[in-house]
Amino acid sequence: MLTLSGFPFAYGIFQEYYSSNPPFKGERNIAIIGTCAMGLMYLFAPLVFGLLAWYPRSKRLCVLVGLIIMCLSLGLSSLSTTVPHLIASQGVFYAIGGSLCYSPAITFVDEWFVKRKGLAFGVMWVSSHCLSFVSCLPLRSIIPVDDQADSTQAGTGLGGVIIPLLLQFLLNKYGFRTTLRIWAVVLFASTAPLYFFLKPRVPVSPRTNHRAFDFSFLANKTFLICQLGNILQGFGYFIPSIYLPTYAKSLGASNAVSALTLILTNVAAVVGCVGMGWIVDRWHITTCILVSTIGSTLSVFLLWGFSTKLSLLLVFCAMYGFFAGSYSTSYPGIMKAVSKSHQTSDSTMVFAMLAAGRGIGNVACGPVSEALIMVGDVGSTGLYASEYGPLVLFTGVSAALGGISVIGKKMGWF
Repeated sequence: MLTLSGFPFAYGIFQEYYSSNPPFKGERNIAIIGTCAMGLMYLFAPLVFGLLAWYPRSKRLCVLVGLIIMCLSLGLSSLSTTVPHLIASQGVFYAIGGSLCYSPAITFVDEWFVKRKGLAFGVMWVSSHCLSFVSCLPLRSIIPVDDQADSTQAGTGLGGVIIPLLLQFLLNKYGFRTTLRIWAVVLFASTAPLYFFLKPRVPVSPRTNHRAFDFSFLANKTFLICQLGNILQGFGYFIPSIYLPTYAKSLGASNAVSALTLILTNVAAVVGCVGMGWIVDRWHITTCILVSTIGSTLSVFLLWGFSTKLSLLLVFCAMYGFFAGSYSTSYPGIMKAVSKSHQTSDSTMVFAMLAAGRGIGNVACGPVSEALIMVGDVGSTGLYASEYGPLVLFTGVSAALGGISVIGKKMGWF
């Protein structure tokens, strides 16, 4: 988890580069690459979790195999000449490797923590936005002085800080082919040593008894209303991170400042995930989701929708990252609520299905955003009067619908 999600969350850097440089300049469906990488990683979760439950002794090996697949996918994507090539390599195959790599880590966290599981998951989700890059700090020496100053101000060692700046610099100096190859090496070198520290709480028995999975919780009202909100929130969640660097460039931002949009989003999500993890252990889950929903919805409609200046856009990045980025940290609370109303449910499979629901939204938002940006303006002021207007409107509505579980509580489904 320390590095595999950092790359998809920084995809907006590639989105801007692919859209403005050959051989992909002017091509359609570029946004689908990033949404596939993250969305399919979630969608494959039920299948991988099921296989791990049947073959628990393969969990640690699964991490290593997944890491190798991710590195190979980045290497292959460096040979791409068309957008479909990138979708297959940087999108689909990277997602397969990522799912194999992160699923065992989820099961280990679920085994090791009980009372403070929400906080534990919050800290783990932080690694999707933030990582300790100590082993790769020498790479900072290749970043120009101005960019080093920006990254230092945002926080030394944060993957959400270093990754966008580093990728931006590498893309501008060496192009996407060399950048992808360098990142494949960085990914393996920084993640492979952690393999030796991952282990289950209780040693796995050499004799494994296969058991039938109980999916009856899929019809549980608590799960259904939470899953619906989860899917709807996922439809728009990934859109800002795809288009923020490109929009920042249209406002006259430099490379460093356009990367700063993702930096602020990721750093704010770090704080949001830990905060959400803390309150999930103490508050009712619908209250936690409501906090995330109100904050993210207002930030989209009131800040992003009127951010015709860089200063307001950066404020939006911080607010959106804090509130929207913490939504998935509510999963432990949902797992707890489902287990109370359906005692035979398997918590890891509940998590897997929630992850798959988020994947549906993430995968769909790629082609949806490509279509929306062709619609044109939907208002007369701010971003609503530009081609980004439909994206703002769609993201805001999606964020608001993510809180539909609050209605479920009023109906007595919890």
